[in-house]
Amino acid sequence: MKIKNDVQEIIENLRHIGAIENQSEIHKQMDGTTEGLVYLIKVDESPKYVLKLDQPVALSLVEQYKKTYPDAPMLPKLTYTAPDKTYIVYTFLKGSTDYIVGSKEQWLKALVSGLIQHYISCSPSQKWGDWLDNPRNTWREFMEEKVDYARSYIGDRLPLEDHTLVKSLLKKATMSESQGKFLLHGDCGVHNFIFSHNELIGVIDPSPIIGPPLYDLLYAFCSSPDDLSIETLMPAFVMLNQSDEDQPRLIEEVIIQLYYRLGICLKHHPHDIDDYLQAWRYWKSLISNE
Repeated sequence: MKIKNDVQEIIENLRHIGAIENQSEIHKQMDGTTEGLVYLIKVDESPKYVLKLDQPVALSLVEQYKKTYPDAPMLPKLTYTAPDKTYIVYTFLKGSTDYIVGSKEQWLKALVSGLIQHYISCSPSQKWGDWLDNPRNTWREFMEEKVDYARSYIGDRLPLEDHTLVKSLLKKATMSESQGKFLLHGDCGVHNFIFSHNELIGVIDPSPIIGPPLYDLLYAFCSSPDDLSIETLMPAFVMLNQSDEDQPRLIEEVIIQLYYRLGICLKHHPHDIDDYLQAWRYWKSLISNE
């Protein structure tokens, strides 16, 4: 099914039903997902809304995520969803997606307080991971798929014993799953962050999954190659009602997430691989010192 893309017709309908002001106009098309289209809507020459068109299944998930956490200050506010789920409108966040190195400890804490601490648990009967397209009975199954995906790109960039290490950690990793099931952002990385005056003010473009809150935190932590130290991570980790005594298990979870990030890096950002490999060696040294 093709995405409906008569944008001017959509704008006129939104004006007619009062979802946006009468003086609202399309300002420009923005970068969006592979299939989706994203437009910035201005009112009186000032950006105010974002119009996103995508497949109904994808937008239904986004709508569910935003409606589940209406009070999370990091999330743009959902203002309208088309009855056929082909487009949504949400508030525009004034800022920049340009990432400034050196502020990771602070924005990790802001991410926890402004988003992750607002998460609420799902029904225990809910499946893990991509619960509509590819549901999994356990969180481990979901992460095993991520690890297998990463290995296809990492190949011999890591020795065999490193691949074996990650597989063994997956078998005994329990910290994440013990947190319970929550509706997560799912793509909580710096590429989806909005910054203003060097501070994190918003998180956009969710790809919702069911999982533990720690996943979104570690995904964010590993999403840029700077400041990948345990000292940077611990203040935000403790905000998730975790204690310093959980540090050995946290190290194992970071190694799994960092391995996945190595695969993503080699596919999309190979220029960052040396920094990530340095971080990989650092975190491996931590687990060997437990």
